[in-house]
Amino acid sequence: MKRIDALDVLRGVAIMGTLGTNIWIFTDPGGPAGFLSGAPDAGVIETFLRFLTNGKFLGLLTLMFGIGLELQYRSAVRKGLRWPGRYLWRATLLFVEGALHYVLIFEFDVLMGYAVVAMLVAYLIGRSDRAITRWMIAAGSVHVVLVSLLTAVLYLAGDQALGGSTGTTRYTEGSWPEQVAARLQDVLAFRSELVLIIPMSVLLFLLGVRLMRAGVFEVERGEPLRRKLAVLGLGVAAPINLVTSFAGPTWFAVDRYLLPPLVALGLLGLITSIVLRLGEHQGVVRRGLTSVGRAALSSYILQNLVASVLCYGWGLGLAARLDWARPWWIPALWAAICLLLAVLSALWLRRFSRGPVELAWQWAYDAPRRRESVTR
Repeated sequence: MKRIDALDVLRGVAIMGTLGTNIWIFTDPGGPAGFLSGAPDAGVIETFLRFLTNGKFLGLLTLMFGIGLELQYRSAVRKGLRWPGRYLWRATLLFVEGALHYVLIFEFDVLMGYAVVAMLVAYLIGRSDRAITRWMIAAGSVHVVLVSLLTAVLYLAGDQALGGSTGTTRYTEGSWPEQVAARLQDVLAFRSELVLIIPMSVLLFLLGVRLMRAGVFEVERGEPLRRKLAVLGLGVAAPINLVTSFAGPTWFAVDRYLLPPLVALGLLGLITSIVLRLGEHQGVVRRGLTSVGRAALSSYILQNLVASVLCYGWGLGLAARLDWARPWWIPALWAAICLLLAVLSALWLRRFSRGPVELAWQWAYDAPRRRESVTR
């Protein structure tokens, strides 16, 4: 099957955009809890900068995983393989990878959640369009109910919503082993978002499947669909999302989990149209995004590792040292890490077909097959 160039670019945008959200967590001296408690007090500029990325690229990345699942399903059907078959082993490896990433590096890992959702959606993807639509409606309804309940709780909490001081110096003075121990100890608190977004992820996985089947990446057939997505996401949802970003902590759930996935659809439509219009033309920006997209898992883990080393107390401690320069130094740090990712991934891919994590992951994925071959 011919490689879809727009997918690599979209993955690159999603990975860098996800860092655009996470960078505010790494650069908060209080860490993840400080990020949440400090959000209501952010100034106009910082609030706007957070609006640009908050939840949107999480939604785009989730759509990409759904599209990837559809491609895996098509490959299995084309080869006459049993489905989901070995794909469940693939999802299991993703879960293990996410668990290691969570424990060793970052509290808000998304890979564990994607693995769980992938196992569920793998059993749905081969059903009829009507059945998939029913599951999408059910998952979307549950998601809206959860967001509504959380919004009601935040409204009743009033000024206490997401507020208060964290009182921890774990991220400014603590060691790396202390942070690892905290992630293990507070696993229920840190993994609560993962559980919360499972219905949303199911919906976006299935929506990615439906968009792929509707020809969203085809030049002529997909043009009307891409135009509708851009209008819905960027023309309608984005302006409303801008309002909720400044509306206070009560609208936290709507601002992060309800409107951003719609904006992500607009980004998918717009970016895909641009890539298709450019054709084979490869500028510097596109080459960088493509390289990061081809090594998406490696880039996702590396960007969080680099941000940890630069920002936390056991590394360079920039979060505490440069807190006086907020918010200006934070976009600069994001841009520097993105540039590093683009350069390293491009250099790596000159010699290898996949990123380092992807190669290790593929080796583990093929391990049962090699064992069977040796046994025979």
